[in-house]
Formats: sequence, structure tokens, C-alpha cells
Amino acid sequence: MKLFYHCYGGAHTSVTCASIHLNYLPNDRIPKTCEFKAIPFYDKMENKELGKPVYMGRDDMGWDIYVVGMKDGKNVVIPAIISYLNANNVSRREVLFVSALVQLHPITAIGGIVSRRLGLAFIGRPMTIWGIRRSYPHLVELVNKVKQNIAAKHDSY
Repeated sequence: MKLFYHCYGGAHTSVTCASIHLNYLPNDRIPKTCEFKAIPFYDKMENKELGKPVYMGRDDMGWDIYVVGMKDGKNVVIPAIISYLNANNVSRREVLFVSALVQLHPITAIGGIVSRRLGLAFIGRPMTIWGIRRSYPHLVELVNKVKQNIAAKHDSY
């Protein structure tokens, strides 16, 4: 079983959702800035990594959790990943894609551009964290729904 949280650049919302899912970040409170800085891959994805799934860990139900940035290529990247997995005997039924693009504060996108595109992480990263913290309850809600969905799938096997 494979779960892919995806977003535009694969550096902020998808990493945050995967981190909530894997309990790297809490689901009962808004994390402190230092907690974001400690999670793997937060605000560190490079453009050359777009479209490549990055493994974040395995959850307590045995699902492998990945993040992937897709920019505007969702219609190409998702079928490519599915095709690759099918060629490796992973059926479509064992794969779930979840868009992590929820209601975000605009500062998140601005910070992402400053950090990732302009290479000024010392300015942009704190902006992304500030924005993600404002949207955090929406991300927790999304992850909770995903976990309920996969728990129901798990029970059907």
C-alpha cells in the first residue's frame, strides 16, 4: 500500500501532511517553528526533484508514505507513477494520491518562491512556516480524513 501526498513543489504542504500522518508533527496542536525545521525535507526539495516520489516513512497500518511535487504536471506525473508501480506488480487498488493543496495563507506561496526559486531560504523558510502554521488545522483535517479512509480500506481486506 502506497500513499502519495502531492502539492505544487513538494516542499511544504505535502511534507507537512506526510509528517502529520507519520506523527512527526502533532495532530492536536499547532507545532512550533523548531518542529517544522526538524522534519525531513521541509522546504528542501529542489526543482530537479519534481515528479519524483520521496519516501517519508511507513505508517502504523503498513502504508508507505511518499511526497511528490508536481507543479502543473499532475495529469502526467500520476499516470507515470501508476504505470511504474503496475510494472512492478503494485495494483492501482494499493495506491492512493492525495492533494495537499488546501486553504493556504498566501504568505506560504510567497515564502516558497523566496526560499526555493530565489534560493533565499533564510528569508523564505520562516515565511512558509508562518503561513503553514496559519493553515495547520486544515492540513490536520485532511490527514485525519485520509487516515479514516485508509483504515476503512484496511478493514475491507
